[in-house]
Amino acid sequence: MHPLISTDALAVALDAPRPPVVLDVRWRLGGPPGRQDYEVGHLPGATYVDLDADLAAAPGPAGRHPLPTAAHLQSVLRAAGVSTGHPVVAYDGGDGSVAARVWWLLRWAGHPEVAIVDGGYAAWVAAGLPVTTEEPVRVEGDVVVRPGAMPVVDAHGAAELARVGTLLDARAGARYRGETEPVDPRAGHIPGAVSAPSAEHVGADGRWLRSEALASRFAGLGVRADEPVGAYCGSGVTASSVVLALEAAGVTTADRPAILYPGSWSNWCADPGREVATGGEPG
Repeated sequence: MHPLISTDALAVALDAPRPPVVLDVRWRLGGPPGRQDYEVGHLPGATYVDLDADLAAAPGPAGRHPLPTAAHLQSVLRAAGVSTGHPVVAYDGGDGSVAARVWWLLRWAGHPEVAIVDGGYAAWVAAGLPVTTEEPVRVEGDVVVRPGAMPVVDAHGAAELARVGTLLDARAGARYRGETEPVDPRAGHIPGAVSAPSAEHVGADGRWLRSEALASRFAGLGVRADEPVGAYCGSGVTASSVVLALEAAGVTTADRPAILYPGSWSNWCADPGREVATGGEPG
């Protein structure tokens, strides 16, 4: 299943006899909670899932959004109606950087039938497609979460990846350079990491760049087909969109995906013994 689905294609799929399960994962760093947006209006049949409560474990030394346990994620997905072999589509407010967390988690859990909406809720509304305030009544799903289908690294592995391959930093450039840090205790980046803001995956219209443009962007960042590539961000959420973008670009494949550092900067900088680089160069 291609990682991106257009609003038109989704509209057709929702009218089919067996529509995909749709998950609304709108969320903002610093709030307010995305549930408020969902209650104002959402895609027909969509179920809201909360990034903090449903798609992550409790924050701590492992990071601000550690991976959820298999049992917790399975419970959340089943409650949302997710079943083995049945497609899932996720969306956020627009650029897909948060919806990609759902895409990555399902792939990691062994459920490959998942995509995110290109342009998210904003594109759906702009296309004049229907929204609703009605919450669906879900039939319990039967998905079985089997973690490990997507590769991950810890802090040591991320440092090694920066040495032997390409480690992409999905945060805004100012955070990478250490000019500002609105959330975590230290500013800067992992030594050797390359700045690759996830916001640059999309164009001015909020939709994702075409695969050729994404491939060109990654080539310009030094990504090579014969070398390992991975990503991190502030807490492992928007880095998922880098993993998705690499696959959408054809740089990686479903059988050979990019690597994610789930703890990301929130885990890295929590240890005062770990080196921090600043400035515009990898360091």
